[in-house]
Amino acid sequence: MYETGNNITRLRKINNLSIRDVQEAMGFNTPQAIYKWQRGEAMPSIDNLIVLSELFNTSIDEIIVKEK
Repeated sequence: MYETGNNITRLRKINNLSIRDVQEAMGFNTPQAIYKWQRGEAMPSIDNLIVLSELFNTSIDEIIVKEK
């Protein structure tokens, strides 16, 4: 989860998006879930991964880091 969180942070920054931008795109009232994802404390649901992949213009596979 930690590496996936790093990917979310990296992709957000590459796309010049603030936490607030992602929050609004996700339709969240608060940014807490996004912070948890970035810290690797939680994983986005599949629905949220779909939105993130569209927002970051990438595939879900590029967001998720699978254990080896």
